[in-house]
Amino acid sequence: MKVLLTGAAGQLGQALIQSRPEGVGLIACGRAELDLADPQACAAAVFEHRPAWVLNAGAYTAVDRAESEPELAHAVNGGAPAAFAEALASTGGRLLQVSTDFVFNGAQGSPYRPDQPLDPLGVYGASKAAGEVAALQLAGARVLRTSWVYGPVGQNFCRTMLRLHRERPQIGVVADQVGCPTSTHTLAAACWRAIGLGAPAAADQPRILHWSDAGAASWYDFAVAIGELGVAAGLLERAASVRPLTSVEYPTPAQRPSYSLLDCSASRAALGLEPQHWRAALAQVLAEVRPAS
Repeated sequence: MKVLLTGAAGQLGQALIQSRPEGVGLIACGRAELDLADPQACAAAVFEHRPAWVLNAGAYTAVDRAESEPELAHAVNGGAPAAFAEALASTGGRLLQVSTDFVFNGAQGSPYRPDQPLDPLGVYGASKAAGEVAALQLAGARVLRTSWVYGPVGQNFCRTMLRLHRERPQIGVVADQVGCPTSTHTLAAACWRAIGLGAPAAADQPRILHWSDAGAASWYDFAVAIGELGVAAGLLERAASVRPLTSVEYPTPAQRPSYSLLDCSASRAALGLEPQHWRAALAQVLAEVRPAS
């Protein structure tokens, strides 16, 4: 089976490459090979390679910068899935679109089910919501939403917090935004399992899936755990003191959902994957992070 992977140089892309199942011929495209802001290039890649699946793990993920670059965010996060879907409709291929908890407004205070209406707060969430809508125009498409993704490589909250724990005696981190950290390792497994289900043709096969690690956390909780487990893994000599902040105390250009936990129960059953608690997944990721020299 031939799979065209976008975002191959990113943290999820690298995890997907490392965990590629047997029998998958992978065409790995980073930004240098495929500009997701160019719909003609996206379509051309489909027509050239004719993959059985496009696994669209690439995205514009700069949440705050998206507020000042809405055209680029929408081109990458909305335009690319639309171009892939249109081209795949001609070639007979399928699409797995990776999306985000930011398509919800976070106001309901309970985990979001896959079938709930979209209501993003900012440009990033709106651009990812547009990508979902565009992707699902293709009959052979699935959307897999996730949250707070991090891994042992790339730019992410975990690696940033490790650096700050190392450099500062105290860190201030927002404590009134709740969701769930998700390891690139478990997310990659869910992506490959979603592709392994085949086309979502049967009525009992969901087109929208939710995947995160188990449990719930605030960014403050996550930062504290990174310090504790970072010391245990030998990455830190000591953990910084973490001070809880409110979102008002730490204003950002983009408004973020205050509660974006995803209800993954039905999706986990459909994928046949057991969830791992986020702290256990974090410990595994930290075991792979190289100590600072």
